[in-house]
Amino acid sequence: MVSLYETHLHTREGSACGVSRGREYVKKYQQLGYAGIIITDHFFKGNCAVDRRLSWENWVHAFCRGYENAREEGARRGLDVFFGWEETLGGDDYLVYGLDKEWLLKHPEAARWNRKEQFEEVRRYGGCVVQAHPFRQRSHISSARLSSGYVDAVEAGNAGNSDPSCDALAWAYARQLGLPVTAGSDIHLASDVRPGITFGVYMDKRIESVGDYVEAIRNNTIKGLKVPPGSFTLYGNG
Repeated sequence: MVSLYETHLHTREGSACGVSRGREYVKKYQQLGYAGIIITDHFFKGNCAVDRRLSWENWVHAFCRGYENAREEGARRGLDVFFGWEETLGGDDYLVYGLDKEWLLKHPEAARWNRKEQFEEVRRYGGCVVQAHPFRQRSHISSARLSSGYVDAVEAGNAGNSDPSCDALAWAYARQLGLPVTAGSDIHLASDVRPGITFGVYMDKRIESVGDYVEAIRNNTIKGLKVPPGSFTLYGNG
């Protein structure tokens, strides 16, 4: 049975730009037929809501709070909730999947990684790296920075891109490199979780852990992308 997952979601607890708390998303996604969501709050160098002056242990505990609140609500309602994060390196953004809170507590060096270190270390410990919305157009973004040598996949569908050409360019870029593509809503507000708005990925079965999603990316076995009509100019709906 095909299962649908949100892969890019921000909470108020972990992301400075997040509006809704982690638990507020669960019912909304369940009502839309999603099997699960992956919380990807902004990490240490990004738009994080957590005070960087905290000790590393306290910082990690606070950073994971949105995920943990969502997971608790998900367990109560029957929606799977998984953990990831989004890091910003020199203006470009990366979704990291496959490492957990326990791993973070033991690895404070993750806050200091560059692109190469991030890719090599995440893969070393069984995770993967996806470049998020690589062609996003914003007034504060002066150029597109591509990281073709240090990613496992490209996010080719992102609800935060107001111009469909941004997604189309990302899809064409991934296709040229032979990299897998993903899609996510980049959601910050629970009321935005509604039909015709959210993105996601289809898997050919219900996944048991975020490691299953990592494996699907590495093996390029994602079943398809959930992309609302009109969002792509080069790529149809999954």
